[in-house]
Amino acid sequence: MTKPDNFLIYGRNPVEEILQDRPNEVDKVFVKNSIKPSTYQNINELSQKNGVPLVKVPGAKIYSLVGRVADQGFVAQLSAAQYTNFFDWVETLILSKNPAVLLLHGIEDPHNFGAILRSAAAAGIEAVIIPMQNQAPVNATVFKTSAGTAGKIPIIRVHDVNQGLKDLKATGFTIVGLDGEAKQTLWEADLDRPIAFMIGSEGEGIHHENLKRCDTILNIPMVNNVESLNASVSAALVSYEWMRRKKQ
Repeated sequence: MTKPDNFLIYGRNPVEEILQDRPNEVDKVFVKNSIKPSTYQNINELSQKNGVPLVKVPGAKIYSLVGRVADQGFVAQLSAAQYTNFFDWVETLILSKNPAVLLLHGIEDPHNFGAILRSAAAAGIEAVIIPMQNQAPVNATVFKTSAGTAGKIPIIRVHDVNQGLKDLKATGFTIVGLDGEAKQTLWEADLDRPIAFMIGSEGEGIHHENLKRCDTILNIPMVNNVESLNASVSAALVSYEWMRRKKQ
């Protein structure tokens, strides 16, 4: 059975079936922690095979998700929009047109994620790339905040940020990280090339190890001793600065 408002499927067989038939639509699987792993080995194997996080939670969490239904201790959280395969997407790219993408790093607030998708789509960003870990999935809140644009721009899910960086570099993208301590500003940077802007979380920004993997690190100039900007605001600024340059 399905609860469309929250993009949830519950029950052992329905969860197993969607992992088998349409795993790309599944963001996460919740399993009641009192259930023995040996009794749902196939669900566990399908989750691992398809890179879908499987989370063991108390029964109260299951109840909070779907209410008093025959959930059997299994709930699959679905995406509000289908994800695009990275390599299928690459085949459609025209690198000579110097496209830009956003690579998100730790954006766990669905409202921020939705706002980022909306700005990216409006500015003509080619795609938004997200990791499976520490990242809000495309759920109902994201879809609503994005004002429907979640279905208008490719959303590519990679195993983790490191994998995203490797794949983007191999494709020919220059990786640009945003960091308040960077010496070069966004206004000064050369953006006339295929670029992947990495957007970090509000709390921690981009992890130090991933900053070292960037080809260029830029800051967004600020005055009045403002230390940082909301992640969705930063994403909007870089997206529109890139768009402004393209229009010149």
